[in-house]
Amino acid sequence: MLKAGLKVELNELAIICASHSGSQKHIDLVTNMLTTRDISISQLKNAVDKPLGEKEKIAWGEKVPSQLAQNCSGKHAGMLITCQQNGWDMKTYLDLNHPLQVAIKNEIEDLSGEKVSATSVDGCGAPLFAISLIGLAKAISNLVKSKDDIYQQIVSACTKYPELVAGDGRLTTRMMKAVPGLFMKEGAEGVQVCALSDGRVIAIKIIDGSWRPVAPIIMEVFKRWGVEMPDESVKIFGGASVIGAVIANI
Repeated sequence: MLKAGLKVELNELAIICASHSGSQKHIDLVTNMLTTRDISISQLKNAVDKPLGEKEKIAWGEKVPSQLAQNCSGKHAGMLITCQQNGWDMKTYLDLNHPLQVAIKNEIEDLSGEKVSATSVDGCGAPLFAISLIGLAKAISNLVKSKDDIYQQIVSACTKYPELVAGDGRLTTRMMKAVPGLFMKEGAEGVQVCALSDGRVIAIKIIDGSWRPVAPIIMEVFKRWGVEMPDESVKIFGGASVIGAVIANI
């Protein structure tokens, strides 16, 4: 989208990159992004949902699910703004042959160094382009190492506003606040990437989609790399007592 000429503020770029928790702060930012550019919220085509964050979902209660609360609303707002700024049709921005989606697919292939192996539909409704885990790692490594201003904008936005990329209390936010220069992003079904500025990358896909193993894997790899990080160990309880922990056997 940036290569197509998208112009946004740094905090707006962070939430465009996000799987946000659906807090009021997130909702207000996405709403403001659209309304200040005379784009109607009704033009969003992402799925409706309750907030992704646990605290945010509890606070949401029994209210009707919303497109703004859904964790990809920032990305969809960015897509609409990109279309507006390019004069592209905004009603069909999720179509595979739309210039926006063609550009996204081409960028994924360029960064990963491999062709998209399959195309499906993400839970939010956007096209979902499949690449290998190795391809994902290469893409993120190329992103953080690049001296290109566009890629540097993305890293800068996410590391400056980690609470917009994920949300208060989430692992991604905690880690980016605690480890200087760390670029981190989670995806659906147990996908997580962590990248240091020198291009070292951890790319994870948990086969059953669970999140419990993610932090222990990152802790073990960072330990081998000599990177200090906070204690994110996952404890196992027997009654009220800690009787063990999840250990990464890698």
